[in-house]
Amino acid sequence: MDRRDTLKSLGLGAIVGALGIRPSLAEEATANAYARATTGLPPLKITNVKAILTAPNGIRLCVVKVETSEAGLYGLGCATFNQRPLPVAVAVDEYLRPFAVGRDADNLEDLWQNAYTSSYWRNGPVLNNALSGLDQALWDIKGKRANMPVYQLLGGKCRFAVDCYTHCSGRDVQAIEESVRRAMQRGFRHIRIQQGGYGSPHLAQQPDFQEADFGARDDAHMDTRAYVKATLAMFEHIRTTCGDDVELLHDIHERIPPIEAINLVKRLEPYRPFFIEDPFSPEDNGYFRQLRQQTSVPIAMGELFNNPHEWVGLISERLIDFIRVHISQIGGLSVARKIATLGEWFNVRSAWHGPGDVSPVGHAANAHLDLAIWNFGIQESVNFGERTREVFLGAPTMEKGYMCVNEAPGFGVDIDEKLAAKYPLPDHPGYWSPVRRPDGTAVRP
Repeated sequence: MDRRDTLKSLGLGAIVGALGIRPSLAEEATANAYARATTGLPPLKITNVKAILTAPNGIRLCVVKVETSEAGLYGLGCATFNQRPLPVAVAVDEYLRPFAVGRDADNLEDLWQNAYTSSYWRNGPVLNNALSGLDQALWDIKGKRANMPVYQLLGGKCRFAVDCYTHCSGRDVQAIEESVRRAMQRGFRHIRIQQGGYGSPHLAQQPDFQEADFGARDDAHMDTRAYVKATLAMFEHIRTTCGDDVELLHDIHERIPPIEAINLVKRLEPYRPFFIEDPFSPEDNGYFRQLRQQTSVPIAMGELFNNPHEWVGLISERLIDFIRVHISQIGGLSVARKIATLGEWFNVRSAWHGPGDVSPVGHAANAHLDLAIWNFGIQESVNFGERTREVFLGAPTMEKGYMCVNEAPGFGVDIDEKLAAKYPLPDHPGYWSPVRRPDGTAVRP
């Protein structure tokens, strides 16, 4: 009887011993893989895919759990689409589950490519978020099987932790200054400054559309001129009072006409922003060439992107400096690592979108990719509430302006499903509330 016949006769449980090793988890995973390849034992199969909806701190989160044929082995992925969580859950439970169950969990890229085209039409936010949940969960499984954090599967660390920026805002420049100083004391070196909400709506006068009873009474409003004036004054004040060592960021959030955004960015150049985020809506990507020709201010873009056609040209033509996609919105970690590789060749750095409406699993995915890519730029910080940390065990932590992940295999984040079920989604279904110009014209983002 040759060695292969011996392995077949022993069965999977005794193969590690037959190989003459004292197994660690990594060695056992290697032996299992060898056994499957050489003895005809069945591959690791996906047995279930399900969406878990929860809102422990009032934010609608969606996490996908992928279970496998190996007892106790499962993975978690982020599929959070705060404004449309219910369609994502349906896409996961009713469409991705029957597609994925029974397939080989090891073949991550093959699964992504075929799940991506399984709807025929693709690159919409609902389907991409659902696909991200499956994709990230498979990466989590792969890390657990290898007994390694995911960043090791991506090539290992390029840095000891993930440098982050925090948000500072206030209704006037004095309040913003106080917030910036507190953030600097906490160790942050990069700070995003905003005067009030996006577009400084509190600076606008009573809009005419409300007097005309146009739209809903609670629709927000903003005035482009007031916002531009306030933003310039804010940068001047913070640079004067807080010094030149702190890096300042700002998010236009696509709220003003493109030509006004170009003018604003040009006028901000003396204050040396670290980057200005989202000067244009995705529909206005054609303006980036004009912007690049007129100013050297670094630009971050991509929070609303779904489709490769939206980012490939901006990167390859060096029209932006930071790519800022929302990783679940583009279809998961598998896509983001390819974007990072594309960006490396054009010296475009990463700044993955990481607000509060990304689950701890999603933030961990951001951080693991940040640790492994050479062209990392900056990461949006997050402070999880106590209940979120109770539901999501092992969530990333912040220390002196850096995000840190634990060294557990996979993403290192688990979920307490029973506790998660105690925090259902809010009654409000979730949507981006309208913002209008004084005459009632809708303002994008």
